[in-house]
Amino acid sequence: MTLLLGELEEIEREIYKKYRYALIHLGIDGDREDVREAILNCHEGLEGVFQRIIEYWFWTQQNDRIIDYPNALLINALADVNKWQPRNWKDSYLDNPNFKSPCQLWWEEAANVWGLEIRNSLVMDVTETESGYAYILFTNGKTISLQQAKNLDWQKLLEFAQTSRGG
Repeated sequence: MTLLLGELEEIEREIYKKYRYALIHLGIDGDREDVREAILNCHEGLEGVFQRIIEYWFWTQQNDRIIDYPNALLINALADVNKWQPRNWKDSYLDNPNFKSPCQLWWEEAANVWGLEIRNSLVMDVTETESGYAYILFTNGKTISLQQAKNLDWQKLLEFAQTSRGG
């Protein structure tokens, strides 16, 4: 899905990034040519379609059903955006841990392990580039890839974050 980000206009890119991990969890493959084409050709109602599909997924979960062909569902919804607008959208739907990016999950886990005050004083940002490289920027100026950070124990990572850049 990283290829798609570079092809979208700025507004659509931000919308897509907001729902990206939810769509991935639902089984939508943004690297498929037909899915990419459908998203790129949607110039109105993109966010509403994403929200409606996520609403539909929650409904399927509550009713012991599954979405058999999530890619086809998205393509069809994007072809008729007026029929696929949210009915009961709640921003809290995106709080589902399965819908969060690895950066968000690490940010939350750092608060649980180190505490909010320490995390907030040491971590400037946890982000992902459009090419998919995720990293942590510490207030001491150091960076570390999210993957490397996950491979370190929390104490070693804390020490890394607390040492000065030259240290």
